[in-house]
Amino acid sequence: MGNILGAIMPAIAASNQPENDSFLFIANMHTLTQIKDATLMKEYTYSVAAAWLAFGLNPLKSTFYRQSDVPEVTELTWYLQCFTPFPMLANAHSFKDKSDRLSDVNSGLFSYPVLMAADILLYDAHQVPVGKDQLQHLEITRDIAETFNRKMGDVLVVPEATVNKQTMYVPGTDGQKMSKSYGNFINIFLPEKELKDVINKKIITDATALEDPKDAENSVVYQLYKLIMPESESLEMKRKLEAGGYGWGHAKKDLLQGVLEQFSSQRDVYNRFMNDTPELDNQLRIGSDKARGVASATLGRVRSVLGY
Repeated sequence: MGNILGAIMPAIAASNQPENDSFLFIANMHTLTQIKDATLMKEYTYSVAAAWLAFGLNPLKSTFYRQSDVPEVTELTWYLQCFTPFPMLANAHSFKDKSDRLSDVNSGLFSYPVLMAADILLYDAHQVPVGKDQLQHLEITRDIAETFNRKMGDVLVVPEATVNKQTMYVPGTDGQKMSKSYGNFINIFLPEKELKDVINKKIITDATALEDPKDAENSVVYQLYKLIMPESESLEMKRKLEAGGYGWGHAKKDLLQGVLEQFSSQRDVYNRFMNDTPELDNQLRIGSDKARGVASATLGRVRSVLGY
């Protein structure tokens, strides 16, 4: 839910603006730093693709593709690595967060920001929407591009970060920011019984008795309900919580119904695609063909100035 509300829906809205030429990809090569299971990798990749398409992404209006379908990105990554100083990568959050457990760090994780830079620079991106936690990676991308251009000429487009200060904050089941890394997320595509279990068993609540008034604004269940429901319905839940006689169990039941109702059509489309992965491949192929065309042109410029 956090990724859908905070990233997928805003990105799709931006891709529908006629002045934008959006490149949106599934970072399944980055995933290899953590996941080494081919079956799981395919399942996750299809699941991400189905989620984007379920929320209305139009592959004809944007470039939507699997990262692994554009091998040019790995070639550019090598060239960029040769212009990237070691200390820059040693200071990257993706490495520093795990640097106290070096046995768990593979070289792919260490050079993660360079692959991320290649993902951006390969397509001459001018603007890159990022959250505050990704600003450092975008700055690394800019530094790499500027270093390359200083030494090799004006070859790469230096991108700008676009930070949406209004980006939706979605609380997780434990009250922290919703994130797969924290394991506190809600997968809206789960079968109804499993979704019910997540909402009932994982969302934290206080010990306020059923008959007593409750602090709606500081409760996770109400915060989530407010994000997905019309204002009139969220205000009604708030009124009932603050009046008393309406328990957390009632609120969680209403949240479940809200998720099922608000995302009913998206759940149907998602399940249809997950049961027809060849069609998912067809949808992704539309974007990968276009992406490879743009990537080849950029890579051609880079290869030329490097003497290849």
